[in-house]
Amino acid sequence: MARKARIEYAGAYYHVINRGNYRSWIFESEGARQSFLKCLVQACGSMGWRVHAWCLMGNHYHLCLQTPEPNLVEGMRWLQSTFANRFNRLRKSNGHVFQGRYQAILLDGDAVAAVCHYIHLNPVRAGLIGAACLQEYKDSSFHQLWYPRKRWGFTDCASCLEAAGGLADKPKGRALYRDYLEWLSADDPERKRLGFEGMSRGWAKGGNAFKKAVLGDLEAGDQRNIVEAEASEMREPRWENGLKQALRLLGKGESDLLSGPKGADWKVALARHLRERYLAPHKWIAQRLSMGQVSSVNSLVSRHRKLKIDSDPDWGKLKNQQYLD
Repeated sequence: MARKARIEYAGAYYHVINRGNYRSWIFESEGARQSFLKCLVQACGSMGWRVHAWCLMGNHYHLCLQTPEPNLVEGMRWLQSTFANRFNRLRKSNGHVFQGRYQAILLDGDAVAAVCHYIHLNPVRAGLIGAACLQEYKDSSFHQLWYPRKRWGFTDCASCLEAAGGLADKPKGRALYRDYLEWLSADDPERKRLGFEGMSRGWAKGGNAFKKAVLGDLEAGDQRNIVEAEASEMREPRWENGLKQALRLLGKGESDLLSGPKGADWKVALARHLRERYLAPHKWIAQRLSMGQVSSVNSLVSRHRKLKIDSDPDWGKLKNQQYLD
């Protein structure tokens, strides 16, 4: 049976969930948690995602995010596969890390805040911490909300604060939001009204009008449902744009790509930049930068990353430069 296509369109909101294979504990160690968050930061930076809430539990994760571009599949494929590879290397093991495809529940804009509340209360429902001291649970966006300096640049806390009573993103407002979550954790009728019982089930959360509109667009062939072939065509111009800007920054041109040695230091730095900033595949990088075999590019980039060559002037330029995608 063919897999159901993911519904993707510009500006879509999702509640994304996945669990460890056979519900195994994948986030038990600090190293595993930090590795996943590093992958998440990299994926969000490259894909342009906005994160409204997230939480890591022992054997699963929750994300509430928005995709300004229709690229959920591309970003999640990279996020999960990259983390799985790093996790297996850390554990010196092989095999599946996650139980299968992630679950991506499409959200109406009005449902986003309730999902954020649900995600923030995950460790409370699991008995890991009390709602009154929820800020002490570090593996959650509530910890970042409480401590603004720890937030990522793509974090969006406005939805949950606004929905909890138009609260300001200031110490008093954040304290009132914690009080709201504490009240919500003990109020069964309100949790039922917000739909907590079915928050991790179904294909969409929102009113009937929202669901009918999405289904109507799909039935009408709206093209908002991006298939893989179309998504690939959309990605390559972005990689080309990133390459063009990087070459200009390094003082290089197309002729240098063809004439320069396959393993030249500046090419390796450029390959790593395209891989980490734009998630360009090794195959495309190998061909476009004239670097030979895909396996060679993979090895050179991995070696560059492991050696942490901060003294490399070319890498320094690429790492610190801000790009307009």
